[in-house]
Amino acid sequence: MHGRGVCLASLTTSLLLISSGAARAQALAPSALNLASHDQKTSDDMVQVITEKSAGKTPDKPITAITKERTPVIARKPPKEVKEETAQDIVKEPTRAIVKDSPRTFALEPVRPMNQPTVSTTAKPVSHFSFKSAEGKKESVPVISQYYPKQIVYPFGRVDRHIDGRLMQAASIAEERAHAHSRSRCWHYVKEALLASGAIESRPKTELARDAAQELVSNYGFKRLPVTDPFSAPVGSVLVYGTSRSVGHVELRTRNGFVSDFRSPTPSHRPLLGVYAKL
Repeated sequence: MHGRGVCLASLTTSLLLISSGAARAQALAPSALNLASHDQKTSDDMVQVITEKSAGKTPDKPITAITKERTPVIARKPPKEVKEETAQDIVKEPTRAIVKDSPRTFALEPVRPMNQPTVSTTAKPVSHFSFKSAEGKKESVPVISQYYPKQIVYPFGRVDRHIDGRLMQAASIAEERAHAHSRSRCWHYVKEALLASGAIESRPKTELARDAAQELVSNYGFKRLPVTDPFSAPVGSVLVYGTSRSVGHVELRTRNGFVSDFRSPTPSHRPLLGVYAKL
């Protein structure tokens, strides 16, 4: 009886040991086999992944390894160094830049101000006309392409000391009162100038300019001067123009021309009846 109890205790202990060892072995056995080592997992070249179906089922297809390649890295080329060129090595122009390759000297044209015409210093050749003279000699003369006439200068009125000085004053008064253009009142303005200067004591009564000569001689002591050219008339003298069929014209000679109701550097184009003055 005692021996049977010992056997049961030994059998129980053996079963416990076997069950504990099997449990330990089952715990230590991995559910999936990883054939890749730790070093291979950290490798940059390739990563292997192995999968296995659960235990108890036989796989129909062989196990394949799935590889994942790493994207290749393209190395960038370092940028080329750009050599800085000084202002002495590059000569800038309006359309391009010239790099100085050799120690040559470039001459730059002076800057001309804008909006100014270019003056050409090249003289144009003078054309000549060749011909034979009456003696048969060959001669040539320059051809004149431009002609600049001299400015027309009218002679100044001469001063005659024999005539009354008040007539010259009358010419100055008429010149101050005259207009730029005629107003058809020549004899009226000459009357006013003679009366204002004191050359005559009363106002003439004639209306037509052609009758001024006869009234000045008859009533105011004027005399006809031996002058036929209006430019030769002395300063202050009275010039009478007209015909028997026209109204006529009257004007006074001034230092620079002729004056009546208007100023003019030239005398009237009408026929000259005579030049009159008071001596």
